[in-house]
Amino acid sequence: MGNQKLFKGSLQTIILKLLEENDKMYGYEITQKVKELTRGELNITEGALYPALHKLEAEGLLEVEVAKVGNRLRKYYKLTESGAKETVNKLAEMQEFLKTMQYLVNPKLSLE
Repeated sequence: MGNQKLFKGSLQTIILKLLEENDKMYGYEITQKVKELTRGELNITEGALYPALHKLEAEGLLEVEVAKVGNRLRKYYKLTESGAKETVNKLAEMQEFLKTMQYLVNPKLSLE
């Protein structure tokens, strides 16, 4: 699917936004929520998701909480205070990017 490459550069922003809305989530839950919200248009693979989660954690934007579920340990990711601030910045950047793309792709529909 051609959209996959376009979405790839937005993965960190997508993760941050989902965590902002849902407090804490585990990896599989993130992939399923994205699939649901995009009506199956975007399928995030584990190979893309976990490196992005680990990078955000290393940057101090996420913290990990481990909980025992049944007989397994599950890692939940949640925003740190810095992560919450960065989410606001990333979403603003995304809005600007989308507006710029709208000017380029279909200037007649641009609102400004």
